[in-house]
Amino acid sequence: MFAYILKRILLMVPTLLGVLLLTFVVIQFVPGGPVEQYLAEAKAGAGRGAEGATMSYRGAQGVDPRRLAEIKALYGFDKPPLERFMQMLGQFARFDLGTSFFQNKSVWALVREKLPVSISLGLWTFFISYLVAVPLGVAKAVRAGSRFDLATTLLILIGYAIPGFVLGVALLVIFGGQLQWFPLRGLTSSNFEELSLLGKVADYLWHIAMPVTAMVAGSFAVTAMLTKNAFLEEIRKQYVLTARAKGLGERQVLYKHVFRNALIPIITGFPSAFIGAFFAGSLLIETLFSLDGLGLLSYESVVRRDFPVVLGTLYLFTLIGLVTKLISDLCYVWVDPRVKFD
Repeated sequence: MFAYILKRILLMVPTLLGVLLLTFVVIQFVPGGPVEQYLAEAKAGAGRGAEGATMSYRGAQGVDPRRLAEIKALYGFDKPPLERFMQMLGQFARFDLGTSFFQNKSVWALVREKLPVSISLGLWTFFISYLVAVPLGVAKAVRAGSRFDLATTLLILIGYAIPGFVLGVALLVIFGGQLQWFPLRGLTSSNFEELSLLGKVADYLWHIAMPVTAMVAGSFAVTAMLTKNAFLEEIRKQYVLTARAKGLGERQVLYKHVFRNALIPIITGFPSAFIGAFFAGSLLIETLFSLDGLGLLSYESVVRRDFPVVLGTLYLFTLIGLVTKLISDLCYVWVDPRVKFD
């Protein structure tokens, strides 16, 4: 086991390097970098003056070479790409994710600012998916082929077929616009600090209801159907027939013998789903409901070519993904001791 864990940890290093190198190389060929955006903003402001008068600003006729060199040095583009890449790796090895080009904040500070919104969306989606979908999947497996099974399958597949952002638009139009039952934007009201503790909880749940509903549809369907299929596969095995032949009750057979084996594919994905809930960022949902989370941060940093934010968050999320994948694999041994990593 120790040798397996050590090998997996060592394999994380080339994987991280490959992801960062590929992204860094692509960035070098993307037009409209931070230097170009700076010059474009300077030229846009060159023709505007007080009361519409035209100003004589050097950015309108071209940039002085010395000034251009200063701008490149400001963003670190005065160095060769290889030197910049190695410098970035040195920073990441110290867990220094750098500083945003445009927001004058460290990448760590930006992640901490946006994290509460993503945690709110991710955790609610995670808990609803597992706490409701798993019992529903068990009930569907026990009643396989019944009207309950067919009706719930139809509802689940309809929810799975509708993209989250489309469902979000429908919820906004119907419940936010026409009926005005729920707020259209934000995570809390403007007078949130003035409310009592119970009022704050109610206000938060009132705001989070529609975004979470839009996000949970897809993951809910996957978890429910996975649970049902896993239980059906176990119920048909020989040891279940043997347990029933010995006179054990159906409830005892289901929860004492079938439950543990059937939950193996679900529990092993639990760590990655749980950790991912803290860093999940849904761009479309956050944009629809005006929620300033990690999804919107990633999108805006790509659009504005804020390379430290793009590469810093990519490094952080890739590292977290690799670690949680390792934990998920180790959960196989915890759930089923018969599994050996030879």
